[in-house]
Amino acid sequence: MNLNRTGKAALVLALVAVVGMAFRVSWNALRDVASAIGADATAATLYPFVVDGLMALALVAALVLADDDRRFALRVLGTYTLASLVLNYVHGLVPELHGASVDWGRLADWNPANYALVLLATSLPVGSIYFGSDLVAKVLHHRPAPIPTPTANAEESTETTMKRSTADLPESTPEPITATVVRMPDPVAVDFTKSTLPLKPVPVIAPVVAPVVASIEKRAVAAESTPARRATGRVPEVARSARPRRTAAQLLNEARTATADWPDAKMTAEGIRRTLRTSPVNARTLRDTLLAERAAKAA
Repeated sequence: MNLNRTGKAALVLALVAVVGMAFRVSWNALRDVASAIGADATAATLYPFVVDGLMALALVAALVLADDDRRFALRVLGTYTLASLVLNYVHGLVPELHGASVDWGRLADWNPANYALVLLATSLPVGSIYFGSDLVAKVLHHRPAPIPTPTANAEESTETTMKRSTADLPESTPEPITATVVRMPDPVAVDFTKSTLPLKPVPVIAPVVAPVVASIEKRAVAAESTPARRATGRVPEVARSARPRRTAAQLLNEARTATADWPDAKMTAEGIRRTLRTSPVNARTLRDTLLAERAAKAA
């Protein structure tokens, strides 16, 4: 059942009232414990806010933070809740705390238990300073995760569909064409000596079997051959034209000839590389050699 705005407001007000009354009950016990460990009237009055107030701060931080920060806030909340429960329990077991007639720094008759309770009561304010500052820093630096919109989901699904791989279609291979040989009927032998009709010259019929077979074979070869594809990508080393490689002596001679009238300021590796069309490593070597030769001549 969904609550309307009025119902939610009433529920929040009731929760605040219950928490306020519970804090008032706990405040009485924590104030008496603070007085027993040596706190003055003002410090004893503020002591419950240190313990129960940090519990409220840790609860709010747990609602805002996420992942590891949220687990840290829940651990702080659980620790201070358990500490407040122990001190309230001690307040109920020691009646002298109600009238402030207990000895200073005495919360239990057994010394080990008394030392542990005094350590717990005195360490809670210091822990509130440390854990409270850490929780506030985590809340201020927290960046909530963005809520995905329906448009973003639609674009993502469209992109996924576009990037989905599809099976390659098999290439259809043309069926081979079977050449049909046309067989001419065998000639019939006729005895013209017994015929009474006048003889007429018989026209010679050229054979047509060979041209028909040749044309059929040509079409079959054309159908089986695949069209040539354009060469794409990098040309292999074998297909490249052989380029003569110059030796170091040849490069040095060409460099001397090309840079004979160059001043020293113009004698750079880049200029030599462009002039001789060589690699940067060879250009730097030639530059150093030529400069050394000029220096030797000048000396």
